[in-house]
Amino acid sequence: MLESLEGKQGKPRFKPPFPANYGLYGKPTTINNTQSLASVPAIIRNGAAWFAALGPEGSGGTALFSVSGHVEKPGNYELPMGIPFKDLLNDVCGGVLGGRKLKAVIPGGSSCKVLPADIIMDCTMDYTSLQQAGSSFGTGAVVVMDETTCMVKVLRRISRFYMAESCGQCTPCREGTGWLYRMLTRIIDGKGEEADLHKLVDVANKIEGHTICALGDAAAWPVQSFLKHFHDEFAYMIRNHGRSIVDAATDAAA
Repeated sequence: MLESLEGKQGKPRFKPPFPANYGLYGKPTTINNTQSLASVPAIIRNGAAWFAALGPEGSGGTALFSVSGHVEKPGNYELPMGIPFKDLLNDVCGGVLGGRKLKAVIPGGSSCKVLPADIIMDCTMDYTSLQQAGSSFGTGAVVVMDETTCMVKVLRRISRFYMAESCGQCTPCREGTGWLYRMLTRIIDGKGEEADLHKLVDVANKIEGHTICALGDAAAWPVQSFLKHFHDEFAYMIRNHGRSIVDAATDAAA
């Protein structure tokens, strides 16, 4: 954002120096996400203790939960941090679409690690609980997926996004995101090999932690977690030349 305001290409800066010391045109600059800045007036009026008490320890206040995917009532909901996921799903969003079975959830936006249903149903929507479960709160953008979801196709769609959004400044991200997308496309096209599963994780590991900004990590974490929790779906598609395990289950049920 600061680079764009200065008329340059919108690429991330090396830090330090941080914007609070050296920001827009070299001047100290306060820059944060809109939700954080919007919380400031209420905290000033009511006090920090009031704000902290709205959520569990370490996750004070409210959050905007942007729920999408296979739910009866998708939408944006401002709720206290720490709400149990099962309450968010069933009481707020009306349950899984069509009464189908929950399969997986991305709890905080596409960059967060996916969690299977049996794990996420025991979580509360706050920083500590989701971190302990192996994911993160992220932006609170909750993506709900039911039993009809092909996890390979979802991951390919996510990987395409990060390949397109990479600014190209860092080699691991610029080249690695393309590798991830092309390998997943090859698997879906029925041309995948067993070695691709190891290679996908290896490429993701080489991107993670090796870029200026967090977009590289955001591209790596979905790959790592999808293959960790749904490895069998990827392996099935490779062995069956692009056929999804979900399609096979649907045909068998019919």
